[in-house]
Amino acid sequence: RRFPSFSLVPDDPTLLFTVAGMVPFKPYFLGIKTPEVTRATTAQKCVRTNDIDNVGYTARHHTFFEMLGNFSFGDYFKKEIIPWAWEFLTERIGLDASRMYATIYLDDDEAHAIWKNSVGVSDDHIYRFGDDDNFWAAGPTGPCGPCSELLYDQGPAFGCDSPDCKPGCNCDRYLEIWNLVFMQFNRDEAGILTPLPKQNIDTGMGLERLSSVVQQVRGDFETDLFKPIIQEVENIAGVRYEVAGKQGLAMRVISDHMRAAAFMIADGILPANEGQGYVLRRLIRRAARYGRTIGITDPFLLKLRPVVTKIMVDPYVELREQAETIKQVMGMEETRFNRTLEQGSDLLEAELKGREVLSGDVAFTLYDTYGFPLELTREICADAGVTVDEAGFEAAMNEQRERARASSRQSSAKMGKNVYTELLDQKGETVFTGYICDADEGTVIGIVSDEQALDHAGEGQRVDVVLDKTPFYGEKGGQIGDTGTLSTERCHAVVLDTQYPTNGLIVHQCEIKKGTLCVGDRVLATVDADRRRAIRINHTATHLLHQALINVLGSHVRQAGSLVAPHFLRFDFNHFGPLTREQIMKVEKIVYEQILANKPVCVEERSFAEARSSGAKALFEEKYGDVVRVLTVPDYSSELCGGLHVSATGSIGLVKIVRDEGIGSGVRRINAIAGRDALKMFQMLTAMVADINNQLGGDLETLSSRVEDLLDDRKSLERKTQELTLKVALASLTEKIRKDAENVPGDKPVLVAGQFEGAGVDILRQVGDHIKQARPNAVALLGSAVDGKVVLVAMAGEKALACGAHAGNLVKEVSRIVDGSGGGKPQMAQAGGKDPSKLQEALDAAQAIFDAQIAGGSPKKS
Repeated sequence: RRFPSFSLVPDDPTLLFTVAGMVPFKPYFLGIKTPEVTRATTAQKCVRTNDIDNVGYTARHHTFFEMLGNFSFGDYFKKEIIPWAWEFLTERIGLDASRMYATIYLDDDEAHAIWKNSVGVSDDHIYRFGDDDNFWAAGPTGPCGPCSELLYDQGPAFGCDSPDCKPGCNCDRYLEIWNLVFMQFNRDEAGILTPLPKQNIDTGMGLERLSSVVQQVRGDFETDLFKPIIQEVENIAGVRYEVAGKQGLAMRVISDHMRAAAFMIADGILPANEGQGYVLRRLIRRAARYGRTIGITDPFLLKLRPVVTKIMVDPYVELREQAETIKQVMGMEETRFNRTLEQGSDLLEAELKGREVLSGDVAFTLYDTYGFPLELTREICADAGVTVDEAGFEAAMNEQRERARASSRQSSAKMGKNVYTELLDQKGETVFTGYICDADEGTVIGIVSDEQALDHAGEGQRVDVVLDKTPFYGEKGGQIGDTGTLSTERCHAVVLDTQYPTNGLIVHQCEIKKGTLCVGDRVLATVDADRRRAIRINHTATHLLHQALINVLGSHVRQAGSLVAPHFLRFDFNHFGPLTREQIMKVEKIVYEQILANKPVCVEERSFAEARSSGAKALFEEKYGDVVRVLTVPDYSSELCGGLHVSATGSIGLVKIVRDEGIGSGVRRINAIAGRDALKMFQMLTAMVADINNQLGGDLETLSSRVEDLLDDRKSLERKTQELTLKVALASLTEKIRKDAENVPGDKPVLVAGQFEGAGVDILRQVGDHIKQARPNAVALLGSAVDGKVVLVAMAGEKALACGAHAGNLVKEVSRIVDGSGGGKPQMAQAGGKDPSKLQEALDAAQAIFDAQIAGGSPKKS
């Protein structure tokens, strides 16, 4: 079966991304699941970032690539795949057979015989290699086996000029095109290999690499997969592509990262500070940073998106469907990064003061957080007469590489057979009957406790119960699981929750209240119908909200998650700013119009392809089968959904949005209530407004303006209080400034330190401004204790700056005494601290720090 490319977000807890064509089929190779077919083929989009620092420096490294693969699950094996691979490359693709080589594992005589006798490859074109090159394993234990690679001789022009250049050399002459993995063994913890009962085939061939050979160019970046992107970068930058120069390096990085970022966003990944989102953010910022190295200072990545889409949209229609989301996410992230670059410049400027060597940790922070390449940091430091601790930088970089490899590396440690997958293999999937009934009879086919299968469970035990069929809905697609009861003549159990521990197996999490439940018992499974009714209402309301948000905010809105419970619903979606009151009211009005129309909620089963072609919305993270359920509200919305719904929109009654909040970069969350819960809220709000109106007096129509008047009065009083506090603060410092001036001759810098109780940052800044104006040679260090925490502000006058004063360095040193941190620019900085009891001690210590700073050194630590 030809499978379409699976998502870059794998259904695999051990991987951040789909890193190879075999990843979606990994449960079949590991024996966790029984495959639905025995032969499969894919062109799979993949992301790998463990070698990100090599991208652009070589002709072959990429973060995003397409892997062509053929897979056999206990069907064909070596004698079939080897001749097929040869036929495909030499006859279908048209590669010169005389330039083809095969590599095999050291002792794989079977593969050697097939290559020589069945295919006709001569001995001098067959090479044997060891474990590192020609043996593949899913992990330290589990399925593994030898592999055979097909190499193509590109000719001496691609070689290294070494007389020993031959297959196995690291140069590009003998280029690996296709790897055929023969999974025929199982490796146990002792390292012993035993033959698998069913032998499998996993092959992988990079489309980019194959294209470079077919198009007879020197590297992947010169193929038509990349050239149009690079040409557009040339147009934007106004410079020409050079393979050997920094311009070529930058353009290769940009074109690679642009492809990866576009596909990641299309698959629902958004920039974040960890996980998949962190990788996306790093790729976008890395591409933007390399743009600056070739003179592009304004945001430019959005100009490349149409080129990527034109090249890749067939067959990856998600690039077109998610075009608006890609534009918004990429544009916002690049704009934010430009601001981050400016902050990094401020940090570097502060770190260079009084230093001869910039630490490797700081250089790495500039690289990793602010996007500064080491070359840029080195150049800026050289201008200031400062060297960079490059060994420290490399040590920090290596630590990050190891973290990246760990996150991207395939591992079978967390994937394996368990009691639930064994039960699924033995008994088959649970039949769900809850679409048509709230109660049904079923047979107990499994009882599980603490990952162990039981024959029976008695009173007081909490166990997972599996039935051959059930009306209970297992938590899925955002809808929480059902509750209810399981009962027989001798047993009564309460179902606390319903879950899917593995796809196809519905598990009832039960507490046995009376009697004993045994495997083989016939039970009456009864769902809590009132609770389920409330869930139905909220689930259909979620679909109405989804379409209303699209209508009001735009086509870029896409579901990013949801939770459907009995008493509320939560809906996460892509959008890049809070909703206005008018937008929320408009969304509610659209939803209410659909409810008033009392439209039928139609559910039908279709093929996945038919459903998608009809325009039904699908969620990127869901794994859909060949046949899907399509929920349609006529003339309004259509969406793939396996959940439970009301039969007509009028059953919902009412929907009220109670909160709109941001939960991540470009992701909003709406919390809403529907049905009886919405009515209760309206009644509560009405009573609350009436109470407030009675307390304030007057008409209900003028309530809002009267509350605004009260708030204005409060702000006025706060402003007057602040002004009085400022006057008192200035008065207490006037005498100190005068006395300090008497003791400091001429324009010599002077430190003015003061402590104020309860003064906020704004007041401290105003006091500091007054001090700078009165004494341009003064540095003000002002501290305050507010709500159990310390606030410090430092400000330096122009003459003090000319003498070497640095507010940022001063406040950074002083804040350590109050268990805090901070910093900033030479003229103004602030810090916070956790220990107000040491504030006066910190201010007293400031003089020595200040004196050392002016003298061009640092105070000695006691």
